[in-house]
Amino acid sequence: MEEKPFQCSECDKSFANKSNLMKHQIVHTGEKPFECPECDKTFTQKSNLNLHMSIHTGAKLYQCSDCGKDFRVKANLITHQRIHTGEKPYQCSECDNAFTSKSQLSRHQRSHTGEKPYACSECDKAFITKIRLDKHQRIHTGEKPYQCSQCDKAFTVKEHLIKHERVHTREKPFQCFVCNKDFSDKSHLIRHKRIHTGERPYQCSKCDKAFTTREHLITHERVHTGERPYQCFECNKAFTQKAILIRHQRVHTGERPYQCSECDKAFKQKTDLGSHQWVHIKKRPNQSSADDKALTAQRELVSHQSVHSGDNLKKILANHY
Repeated sequence: MEEKPFQCSECDKSFANKSNLMKHQIVHTGEKPFECPECDKTFTQKSNLNLHMSIHTGAKLYQCSDCGKDFRVKANLITHQRIHTGEKPYQCSECDNAFTSKSQLSRHQRSHTGEKPYACSECDKAFITKIRLDKHQRIHTGEKPYQCSQCDKAFTVKEHLIKHERVHTREKPFQCFVCNKDFSDKSHLIRHKRIHTGERPYQCSKCDKAFTTREHLITHERVHTGERPYQCFECNKAFTQKAILIRHQRVHTGERPYQCSECDKAFKQKTDLGSHQWVHIKKRPNQSSADDKALTAQRELVSHQSVHSGDNLKKILANHY
């Protein structure tokens, strides 16, 4: 074992040489003898001053040999290189997760301990990381620092801006490997995949029904609770879904937003328009078997859509055919 004859008089730490002892003693004295010539910051050690100076000079002394990325601090380069090597030396003692840096491990361990050291000063919420606290505080301040370059919308977090920008670019980077359908949002792809897998992860606690999305479960649970949160301001009728309220309000407004492209008729509901349009399709002269098949397919599609819309379209179809 290395001999450490130089002991600190303030604590029980010992050092192999006198210079290291002197550096350590600054911790107790609070002395910061190394001053930045560019700003008023001071440091306990010259090496810390040198690192700080790179902020002013822009110097990045450490370069990754795999991708060319530059770093001001060697420790950051070492952590970065683990992306290329796949090394994860920091292992969680509670589970199988491993991490490239000690700070990542520390943040992860809070999921086991329940520790939330970053508390909001405006409300009683607390967070595992400072980044999450910063995002949350924008609810109180109203700050929206992420501005869309194409329109006047702004967002509290960068992820929401990225999602929004796909409205303008029409980018759909998430593709279903079963049917090749593309989506602008990963959560939409995840929900879509359940059509193929049949997975229904949201189980009702009152009955044996299960659903593909949390929103559908919440709507269904109102059958048991009797809750009707969407109320008409004209007649005070209340509904379990916002979409049903919107359709109902057309009774009062007289609005008929679904216009037939073949005649001047308009309808309050999209499914009513679909049912009506078959009248025109059937009247077309020289209709081929291919047209009949297309008609059948269209009928099946609209019939299927009634499952989602909540309209009793099958009864309508029976009246027409």
